[in-house]
Amino acid sequence: MAVAVKVLHGNLDKRVEEQFMAEVGTIGRTHHINLVRLFGFCFDSTIRALVYEYMDNGALDTLLFRNSNMAGGGVSFPMLHEIAVGTAKGIRYLHEECQQKIIHYDIKPGNILLDDKFNPKVADFGLAMLFSRENTHVSMTEIRGTPGYAAPEMCMGIGVTEACDVYSFGMLLFEIVGRRKNFVEASNGNSSDSHQWLPRIVWERYNRGLLAELVVVTHGMMDEEERTKAERMCKVALWCVQYQPNARPSMGKVVKMLEGEMDISAPVNPFQHLMVPIVDMGSWGESSTSSSDSNGEIGNI
Repeated sequence: MAVAVKVLHGNLDKRVEEQFMAEVGTIGRTHHINLVRLFGFCFDSTIRALVYEYMDNGALDTLLFRNSNMAGGGVSFPMLHEIAVGTAKGIRYLHEECQQKIIHYDIKPGNILLDDKFNPKVADFGLAMLFSRENTHVSMTEIRGTPGYAAPEMCMGIGVTEACDVYSFGMLLFEIVGRRKNFVEASNGNSSDSHQWLPRIVWERYNRGLLAELVVVTHGMMDEEERTKAERMCKVALWCVQYQPNARPSMGKVVKMLEGEMDISAPVNPFQHLMVPIVDMGSWGESSTSSSDSNGEIGNI
């Protein structure tokens, strides 16, 4: 049986030890088809190592961005959709189905591994934390996560919730449906769509009623069912990256929306805080602003 070994390099200081114990303590309590399995570990004075099940197809970022044979048009849309749904189910399990709630804090393509059948498995629990379900907010003593995927509240020194994982999943979802990184630095002054921030492009197209056009440009010819799923993924991503944590859906609702088991209300502009003072939206799906107001001038950023 093939296995993968993750060795924690660097000085074996307290921080490395804490990350190691967090990973062992977290993944050792879980068992789900969309979470990587931990077979064993080594912990002594000279080395820290984790033994995982081997993932034949590597990390999702390789599939999306680096593999010349598979990146871009080589990845079928049905495969991408299944990867998105499976990843969402893995995070839902961490948030809602474990005895203790687990917040991952670092959801990104590099931490989603793919087995021989391209089934996704959430991995790398070095930053994860376990909490009793009575704890609604967690105080952060240090910044966690990866820039570009980490939720805004992660660097504000305020209490955070599992909604930070929802935000990160939304950023990941943009990249899955877009078949590209969210941000690609422009060269030679090129400011075309290919070099703009993808989440903003999706919002602008949605706000102008051109989401279907964007999907077709990205994925080429699709049947109506696939086109509907792609548009659904875009709308779910827009909800997941809402600036205010309580405006984001739970991962349970995310799974239902992606699978078409739950209607998706019209997303409001997730980036309006960049333009105007923030308006308290209340809980997810209960915005005090009508969808027509939310899709108005403030959306044209």
